[in-house]
Amino acid sequence: DSITTDHISPAGAILADSAAGRYLSEHKVTPANFNSFGSRRGNDRIMTRGTFANIRFKNKMADGKEGGFTKLMPEGTLTDIYNASQTYKERGTGLIVFAGEDYGMGSSRDWAAKGTALLGVRAVVAKSFERIHRSNLIGMGVLPLQFSDQIGADTLGLTGAETFSLIGLSENLTPSKTVSLEIYRPDGKQETVPLTLRIDTPIEINYYKNSGILNYVLKSLIEKSS
Repeated sequence: DSITTDHISPAGAILADSAAGRYLSEHKVTPANFNSFGSRRGNDRIMTRGTFANIRFKNKMADGKEGGFTKLMPEGTLTDIYNASQTYKERGTGLIVFAGEDYGMGSSRDWAAKGTALLGVRAVVAKSFERIHRSNLIGMGVLPLQFSDQIGADTLGLTGAETFSLIGLSENLTPSKTVSLEIYRPDGKQETVPLTLRIDTPIEINYYKNSGILNYVLKSLIEKSS
């Protein structure tokens, strides 16, 4: 619960042993000159590596280790979130974030949505969203989906070893539509859970169908000039 945009995209110091710190070191930047994520907002390579890298971030897949860590599945290897995301991209595996109440609360930090999209996250499923962050996710082509009351990743007993399919997105996409999350567990069992599509307006449908607001605007400009 209460994961803030600073948890998702920190503005603080860049640590030497982080994915962003290693990247800077590889490019001959000394630790004294790493500075902060806030000062490097114009560098997508740094900001993507910093996504979910707040030292206070707690991912339940990381066996209690705080910071930007996860398990690469199905191997079960503990690694940082950025490296795991790059491996999943090579495998063609899309990613889903599962969260609790008030996901994305705090300042309307645009990189919290940008970094999420650049890591390869296709959807965020939460118990509730902060209003602006929900909108920012759609603007970057990331799908916000909401659990129904009394249901969550905790009550479903999700561990991160599962795989998932989202059913009902390919046709008649409308605001607040009910879609299905199919859960495939390691033991072969399958379960289906209803989710509410948190695309709340018709224009947001257009943004999502064009993989984000930037693509939507570019397409509109091209159509007007042709």
